[in-house]
Amino acid sequence: MKVKWYEDLRLPEDARMIRDTVFVKEQQFKDEFDDMEVKALHLVLYDEAGAPMATARMFPGEDGAYHYGRIAVLKEYRGQGLGRTLLDELEKKTRQLGGKWGELGAQCRARGFYEKCGYIACGDEYYEEYCPHVPMRKKL
Repeated sequence: MKVKWYEDLRLPEDARMIRDTVFVKEQQFKDEFDDMEVKALHLVLYDEAGAPMATARMFPGEDGAYHYGRIAVLKEYRGQGLGRTLLDELEKKTRQLGGKWGELGAQCRARGFYEKCGYIACGDEYYEEYCPHVPMRKKL
C-alpha cells in the first residue's frame, strides 16, 4: 500500500473520484465538495498497482485540534482495515504539525468504529443533509 499526502491545497482527482463514488453515488449526498478543499491537506491510499482505495482530509481547528473529514473507502476495499489506516495517518500528521487533538463529525452509523479507535462524543447529534452525525474527538 502507498500512502500519499497532497499538501498543495487542492483537491486531488483521486480523492474527488473516491468521494464522489462513496458520498454522492452511494450515500446520495448533494453538497459533498466545499470551500475547505483548498484549505485542507488531502490523503489518498493506493494499492500496490497504484489504484486509489481510500481518502480523507484534514485542516486546523481551534485549541490545537485538527479536523478530519470526508473519510471514505471504496466498496471493493472495505473490510481491510483502511479506515483505521486513514485515522492512523491523520493522527500521525497531526502530531507532526504540533496538533494535540483529532476531531471529526462521525456519521452516527459509524460511531462504534470511531469509538474503537479511541474517539469520544463531545457534543449533540446534528444533521448534514439527511444524515445524523455526532462530533467526536481524541487526545493525541
